[in-house]
Amino acid sequence: MENCIFCKIIKGEIPSAKIYEDEDMLIIKDVNPQAKIHYLLLPKQHFANIVEMTDAQAQTLARCIKKLSNMVDELGLQDGFRLVSNKGAHACQSVEHLHIHILGGQQLDDRMC
Repeated sequence: MENCIFCKIIKGEIPSAKIYEDEDMLIIKDVNPQAKIHYLLLPKQHFANIVEMTDAQAQTLARCIKKLSNMVDELGLQDGFRLVSNKGAHACQSVEHLHIHILGGQQLDDRMC
């Protein structure tokens, strides 16, 4: 998408603190962290949310999440992490490009457990 901030980050038009990149995804540090460790997993293909994905795109996303689970030591997430994806403004989605928040590094909000 032409005006999507995450598409611009993926294309390298906006700088970011890249943690990992492959052909399907980019993991960056969140610029407004909500936990001691806060990354964003960005699928390189643009869709607003998980509802817009095809089954094949969802399988690619699942492979990306599995790759993430194999990187916990290098990401500092060995004590645990939470994956969060918001869909729509009423669920606090602020950028209409599917992204997965990766939160860890401290005791997270017990109300969510």
